[in-house]
Amino acid sequence: MRRFVGMVIFAILVPVVLAVISYGVYLAVGGLAAAFANQGWPWQYGAAIVNVVFVLLVFQMVTASALTVGERKWSAMIQNRVGPNRIRVFGSSLGGMPFLIADALKMLTKENIEPAKRSKILFDLAPMLAFAPAFALIAVVPLGPPVNVFGHEVSLQVAQLDAGLLYVFASASLAVYGTAIAGWASNNKLAMLGAVRASSQMISYEVSLGLALVGSMMAYQTIRLEDMAVAQGQLLWGWLPALGIFLQPVGAIVFFVSSFAETKRTPFDLPEGESEIVGYFVEYPGMKFGMMMLAEFIEIVVLAAITTAIFFGGWHPVFFEGWLREHLNPIGFAAVCAGAFLGKTLILCWVQLVIRWTLPRFRFDQIQTLCWKMMLPVALANTFLTGALVLWDPSLHALAIVGLLQLGAIVLVTLTAARAPDPAAAHGHGAHAAHATGH
Repeated sequence: MRRFVGMVIFAILVPVVLAVISYGVYLAVGGLAAAFANQGWPWQYGAAIVNVVFVLLVFQMVTASALTVGERKWSAMIQNRVGPNRIRVFGSSLGGMPFLIADALKMLTKENIEPAKRSKILFDLAPMLAFAPAFALIAVVPLGPPVNVFGHEVSLQVAQLDAGLLYVFASASLAVYGTAIAGWASNNKLAMLGAVRASSQMISYEVSLGLALVGSMMAYQTIRLEDMAVAQGQLLWGWLPALGIFLQPVGAIVFFVSSFAETKRTPFDLPEGESEIVGYFVEYPGMKFGMMMLAEFIEIVVLAAITTAIFFGGWHPVFFEGWLREHLNPIGFAAVCAGAFLGKTLILCWVQLVIRWTLPRFRFDQIQTLCWKMMLPVALANTFLTGALVLWDPSLHALAIVGLLQLGAIVLVTLTAARAPDPAAAHGHGAHAAHATGH
């Protein structure tokens, strides 16, 4: 009961804290933009500096670092075991957060033992190639709406590129180079085998990942993430928000599954599965290994942020948005919107941790079968269906009706599968269970 009350209080406080932080960031963005303008410099540079610091270094890096501890705590809760509480400061474990300092010190001071026959330049370059694309992906994600601050229209977005989703695809595809080079440059057959597995998995799921978003591009008539976020604020029939999850539920599932496979986390962690292979980074010590692992947690944050921007309304609070817009000043409303975006992103990060510690690892042939025989055909069918519906009814009403029917069917199938009896229990094991119950 005490833990439940604590979680409720935490769930209430987090959106408020995020909104307050976002308010301060908006003021900082507008203030530095105005300072640059007063000096005769382009004001956009001042806004970009604050956005880079907040979006890339504060939000993304702090969240990814906290997830390294949060995953241990959540897995301990699921498995009913002791979590990270052995490091105490003045008698308190501080929620396990001192482990961040311990991890950093360990990575920075660990002895740097490297293979003698490695390809030195490529061996040193691979961790950066794995880290940099994941780090830069969130640059085009709009965390908050544009608002006029100190005479300049600013938003919580590092770069407003016309390329939009094309930049996302291009940057995400670069991560495979770091993985492949890490295994090859190590001059280790086990690392090489892990790199081949990882490369084949990542390249395979990039196909379904890209096709899953074509429907959203057609529905919103844009490839810019900020325009997609704005488009999800319209109401269909005057009451239904045009969220991506309502218009493209199949695309949302295919994108989430494909992106999850791109992060190489359980149940898609075959490239580093300890039971049959030791992974493409087996020869990497210290901070080089730390960069590869931190890239994995950064990918969790980026996946959650992109999914929020395209399928869950972006920065729109969805509920009471009209009331909030009417009763708050423009900067306050923008801060609440940014807090809503950050909150939805954190929820999706939590969902990924739940999946990570719920499902067992797939076999490699199962992973490829899921991609080429299920995800790809479904994504293609969704693309053709979306194109036909948008061409027939550009108002998106027909697409919304089909999307809601698909969403209802998905929920129904999920509930039915959850209630289905265990075949093993129905054929033979029932008698043993009854015998055990009798004893």
